[in-house]
Amino acid sequence: MANTIDDKLAELEQEQAQSTPTDFAAERLHRKQRLACGLRTMGRLHLAEGVPGHVTVRDPEFTDRFWVNPFGTNFKLMTVSDLICVSHEGEVVEGDGPLNAAAFAIHGQIHQARPDVIAAAHSHSMYGKTFSTLGKPLKMITQDSTMFYNDVALCNDGSGAVVLSEEVGRAMATALGDKKAMIHQNHGLITTGGSVDAAVWWFIALERACQSQLLAESAGTPIEIPEAYCIDGHKSQGSDIAGWFQFQPFWDELVAREPEFLD
Repeated sequence: MANTIDDKLAELEQEQAQSTPTDFAAERLHRKQRLACGLRTMGRLHLAEGVPGHVTVRDPEFTDRFWVNPFGTNFKLMTVSDLICVSHEGEVVEGDGPLNAAAFAIHGQIHQARPDVIAAAHSHSMYGKTFSTLGKPLKMITQDSTMFYNDVALCNDGSGAVVLSEEVGRAMATALGDKKAMIHQNHGLITTGGSVDAAVWWFIALERACQSQLLAESAGTPIEIPEAYCIDGHKSQGSDIAGWFQFQPFWDELVAREPEFLD
C-alpha cells in the first residue's frame, strides 16, 4: 500500500509501464476522451480566448497522426466526436472540422521531433502570454514552480508572429529539446507530456507559475528557492506520472458534471 505521495506515484508509474495498449481502438477512444476533457478543463479555467489554442494527442496506431480540436470550436463545449485527426503532412484524415494552421505548424513539428511526446498543449492564456513578453526564464520562487526546475525552454524564433510556418514550428521544436515546456517569446506557453492529462496539467501549472512571478515581482524582489530544494521539488512534482496524477481531479469533476463530453 502506498503510504506517501512518492510511493503512490511510483506505484502508478509501475502500473502504467506494465500496461501496453494492444487494442488500438480502445486506446484511441481513451486518448480522445482525455483530450476532450483537457480542452473543456482549459476552457473552464479561462485559459482559452476566442479561437486560438490547440491541444493534440498522438494516435496510438498511426503514430504519424495526431488528434486535435477543430478550429473555431469552443473549448468548453468540446466533445469526443468533435475531434479531428491530422497527418504529419497536414491533411485531415478523420473528422469534419477545419484544421487550425498554427496547430499543424507547431504541434506537427513537436510530434515529429519528439517521439516520446504523446500530447501537447498551447493557448493564448493571459499570464503566459504576458510573461512571454519579458524574454526571461521562470524563477524558482514557489514550491509549485520547482516542478519546472531546468525543464522550461525559451524560444524567440518567430516571436510575436502568427505561427503558420513549418520552419518556425521546427525552430520551436528544436528549442524545446528534451524539456517538457517552453515559453515562446511574445506568444505564450507550450507544454508536452506522455499523456493529455500531464500536458494539460503542466499548462495549467505553468500559467499559474507565470502569474505568481508577475505578481511577486510587481510587489518587490522575490526570494528564490535554494537549488537543493528545487532538485527535490522537481523529483517529487515534475515527473510525467506526477503531472498525470494532478489532472485526475479535473477528470473526475467533468465526468460527474458534464458527461456529455464523452459523446
